[in-house]
Order: sequence, then structure tokens, then C-alpha cells
Amino acid sequence: MATVGDVRHPEDYVEAVLSLVEQVPPGRATTYGEIAAVVGRFGPRRVGAVMAEHGGAVPWWRVVRADGTLPPDLAARAREHHREEGTPCRASGAVDLRAARADLDPARRGK
Repeated sequence: MATVGDVRHPEDYVEAVLSLVEQVPPGRATTYGEIAAVVGRFGPRRVGAVMAEHGGAVPWWRVVRADGTLPPDLAARAREHHREEGTPCRASGAVDLRAARADLDPARRGK
């Protein structure tokens, strides 16, 4: 099990979260909640905790809050990636999820 703070995450859960993040194409984004729904266990906060501890090696900037924002300490670095990838963003800098949402649901993707 992987530990974040006092919370232990099953290794298969960590791997499932990170695998989904890797499936988000450049220029697209998903939310912590969508990842949690597809994995089918725990909720968005748990996904965020896994990303905080283990997400450095995956395209973390493609996972945002439900309103398209990232935590303030990550926003500036994420904006650089969003610009490079052509991710649709609103004037506020938040990702425009209506335009950028990646479909990770295997049932809708035919997998």
C-alpha cells in the first residue's frame, strides 16, 4: 500500500488512477471526480491525494477540479503546459471543460 499522510492507498488503486491520467490526451483534461468515478472506488479527494503523492511522473496538469481550476500553487506551471498543448482555457486561466473534457469512460469509448 502507498501512504499519503495518514491515509494508505492500495497499490492497485494508485496504479489505476495514474493509468487513467496517462490516457488523457494532450490538449484535453479531466477532473478528479471523473477519475474517481471511472476507477469506481473512493472519491475526488482521494484521487487528489494520490496525485499529490505519486502524480509527478504523469501529466498531472490534465487533471483539474470540477470548475476547471488547479490548486493555486500548481496553476502557473499548469498554464504553461496548457498553452503548449493548446488546451482550451477560459479568460480566468481555468480549463474550459466543455471544450477540453477527455472521455475516459471505457463504455463510451468502446473498450
